[in-house]
Amino acid sequence: MPDSQPRPPDGATADSSALLLCGARLTDGRTVDVRLSGGRIEAVGTAGSLSPHCARVDLGGYLLLPAPAEPHGHGDTALTADSPGPVSYEPDDVQRRATEAALLQLGHGATALRSHVRIGDVQGLGPLEAVLQARRSLRGLTDLTAVAVPRLLTGLAGADGLVMLRDALKMGAAVVGGCPDADPDPAGYVEALLEVAAEHGCPVDLHTRGDDPARLARLAAMAGGVRPGVTIGPCAGLALLPHEVAARAADQLAAAGITVVCLPQGGCGAMEQRGSAPVRLLRAAGVRVAAGSGALRDVSNPVGRGDPLEAAYLLASRDGLRAEDAYAAVAAAAREAMGLPEVRVEAGFPAELLAVRGERIAGVLSLAYSRIVIHRGRVVARTSAVREYCDSAVAVALELPRQGRP
Repeated sequence: MPDSQPRPPDGATADSSALLLCGARLTDGRTVDVRLSGGRIEAVGTAGSLSPHCARVDLGGYLLLPAPAEPHGHGDTALTADSPGPVSYEPDDVQRRATEAALLQLGHGATALRSHVRIGDVQGLGPLEAVLQARRSLRGLTDLTAVAVPRLLTGLAGADGLVMLRDALKMGAAVVGGCPDADPDPAGYVEALLEVAAEHGCPVDLHTRGDDPARLARLAAMAGGVRPGVTIGPCAGLALLPHEVAARAADQLAAAGITVVCLPQGGCGAMEQRGSAPVRLLRAAGVRVAAGSGALRDVSNPVGRGDPLEAAYLLASRDGLRAEDAYAAVAAAAREAMGLPEVRVEAGFPAELLAVRGERIAGVLSLAYSRIVIHRGRVVARTSAVREYCDSAVAVALELPRQGRP
């Protein structure tokens, strides 16, 4: 299904920046053409109604969706599960891993990625600089945002962490994060982090297991009303609390406007910390819940796939969400958690789109093989899957659908 550049009729000129998506199916069942220009959706019309004087992509048989985003990745440690020895944090190695991880997730459909990067200890700011270099090299393909993650922020050791955190923001990190549970003074860690975030006007994205209701209550009290926003995750421990206790914590998070990013594909911590946040309980309390991928084939999850559609599939199959709500967790909710503009398949919205072979969201979450990814109005990744069977009289007799090469 190659792109084609039609020859305009006499007197007409082709728009080199425009792209026409032909025959795409929308979630409401309509089949439409969608014209993109200048990184945005310029027009949506019935199939065949829009001017063809630009490059075209045939999306017959595909469902067109707002592109997902990845709100919780770890590019600095990705793809290290098979390392024969200690993981290298040399800048070149980190940059290569972060770049490859971002491209893998782009192929799955995520056109924006938030990567948590550890700073401090013996590596200092080297891994962060490498991830920022990966971000620069990927410009135009995907949007990569770095989260600076210091280990300690309180006590004597924390003083160095605060200095390094401020340096990280000057270098180009756009979000401050970390794991307050690992600091001797978790409340002090959060307080220090929020102070730095307020100085620089940047978002906060914290790791927490969420199994201490008192700690969650303090976090909600401190973070309530903070702008541009506070995100926590993966909160798998919240599912282990008694229902009444977990529900009260969820109410506090909702009142504080805190977003929870769950990690259905396995999390990013130790093996004994596996599990997932109680998504339905959180949603019932009014908490905005997004879904991310977490570890991508590192020691925390050697088989992590980094696939947002798999995360949505797990939310639907395991947590019982409607397919549409499950997809929204990896798309609309993920983008909102990351401070990105809303995407709809309507004129005027950003051209951040994913076309998946299939007719309905439930179907593509089940069999999401062939995908076309559009970022800033142009095709940036394709995955084409062809399944072939040997000749079968049974299949012919029953007229079963078959996709294969001519």
